[in-house]
Amino acid sequence: MNYELFKVIHGMAHHSEFLDQAMIFITKKAILVYALVLLICWFLGNHKFKKHVFFSGVTGIAALIVNFAITLFHYEERPFVAHKVDTLIPHSADASFPSDHTTGALALSLAIRSRNKKLGNILLVFGLLTGFSRIWVGHHYPFDVLGSLVVSIVVVFIMNKLWKFFDSPIDRIVTFYETIVGKIFRRKTKDQGSDLSNS
Repeated sequence: MNYELFKVIHGMAHHSEFLDQAMIFITKKAILVYALVLLICWFLGNHKFKKHVFFSGVTGIAALIVNFAITLFHYEERPFVAHKVDTLIPHSADASFPSDHTTGALALSLAIRSRNKKLGNILLVFGLLTGFSRIWVGHHYPFDVLGSLVVSIVVVFIMNKLWKFFDSPIDRIVTFYETIVGKIFRRKTKDQGSDLSNS
């Protein structure tokens, strides 16, 4: 069943250059897109939202650690290793289950969604599209993506339950960052004021 579903989705590849290139872009750049979104949210967000961004990053890392632990107990070959698959782009023949790209994307999306539904829903759609693209290009089975979704949901649920233990240290980290940035900004403003008074 897993392989049959894979053939249906991956079978749509190689028919449209536009769709193939779109899926290649998503599968290769998804993590970069998430990193940029988190950076923008970090720099433009208030103190509370910075805490959410930091929490989401920690949650994403935790989900990837769970992925790695799973591969220690269950190893599944990539579709292109177990079968004859014409992949759109090359990939190393490491463990297929679960998908790291999808897990990272979905864990970040769900973590953000637990704090901000509007932004989280947008990221969640992109995360699901990331998982779909991994099948499209021939790197993962559908159940790999489903496994990533399960891992992400469980990890985000646990991390939210443990939030009370993370809240205080994350708050101190964000406060320290804002203090440092504030000092740098005030120093630059003061130096610019001195330059203007001397001109």
